[in-house]
Amino acid sequence: MRLSAKGEYGVRAMVHLALNYRNGPVPLSRIAMDENISRQYLEQIFFLLRRGGLITSVRGVKGGYSLASPPGEIFVGDIIRVLDGPITPVDCLSEKKGKEESSSCGKGESCLARKVWERLRDHINDLLDNVSLQDMLEGKHKASIK
Repeated sequence: MRLSAKGEYGVRAMVHLALNYRNGPVPLSRIAMDENISRQYLEQIFFLLRRGGLITSVRGVKGGYSLASPPGEIFVGDIIRVLDGPITPVDCLSEKKGKEESSSCGKGESCLARKVWERLRDHINDLLDNVSLQDMLEGKHKASIK
């Protein structure tokens, strides 16, 4: 399983906003330059993050972007889901139109490997849902990997 560039850059940009949380809005150009991310690509990412309610924007000379909530209330899992959708290691576990999709191999629930993929999905989600931007700033995380 590989995280998309959109997800990786989105988390990096959100950490940048978390570092500046009390300093007011941060211009997109500054984030793009500091994080070495294309401004155009960052605009696409920030559109999704804003639509997902994770950031706010302010127009004007002193405008830019800010976190919509304190860094301790925004988790890595929130960011990844807004940018990439549900976090699943294999396609057969993704949800489609509110119903669980049947396996591309046609086995569905009778697949002997499915339980492993479900456990992997659950562990990944548990980790990402327990690491906040604040935890990242402090260099720690709450979730333990077993």
